[in-house]
Amino acid sequence: MTRSIRPDAVLVQAVIAGALSFAHLHDLASAAGQSGWKAWAYPISVDLLLVAAWRRLRNSGPSRLAWCWFLIALFASLGANVATAGFLDLANPPALLRLGIAGWPALAFLGGTLLAHSTSGPAPVTATPAPVTEPDPEPDAEPEPVPEPMTAANDTPALPAPAPAPAPEVAVPAPLVAHARKVAADHKARTGSPVDTDTLRARLGVPAPMAAAIAAQLA
Repeated sequence: MTRSIRPDAVLVQAVIAGALSFAHLHDLASAAGQSGWKAWAYPISVDLLLVAAWRRLRNSGPSRLAWCWFLIALFASLGANVATAGFLDLANPPALLRLGIAGWPALAFLGGTLLAHSTSGPAPVTATPAPVTEPDPEPDAEPEPVPEPMTAANDTPALPAPAPAPAPEVAVPAPLVAHARKVAADHKARTGSPVDTDTLRARLGVPAPMAAAIAAQLA
């Protein structure tokens, strides 16, 4: 399907303004001594630098570099329009104008290179959102009931408590028993009463369980 082309007043105005500015730059370059294709290359260079700077401002945001070269290209274009309006004698151009036209190629090349290969400003740092912790889901199943202890109503009778284990017997060496008999006899001869467990433990220097076992054998 073909699209109909409708005239746009803004587009027509931009074409007319660009053509006039292009012609003024050509005439200024020709008056400064640039003839032939060189005079036509000057307006192309100025307009391309102007477009490159504007595109950098539009895509990468405001920056000193882009604004600097945009104003330089705008000043060159606007200066050519004013100069060709009769403010300068183009038949005898001043030396400063010849100097500016001669140095423009190097200046435009530097500006285009910086705009094309320089890095843009640092990207804005966005804060990383903290992870959202979801609450633990509620358990679907109810907890199991704790079994009740067995009572007297249960059918199974309660088991009796186990009896305490008897204390292990202490083995007493035979020589120690013989020595204890001598100590007991000496004690009875001096006091007239049989020796008790505490006295026997103190005289023999043995633990209380062993002294009790020796006293049991002496009885």
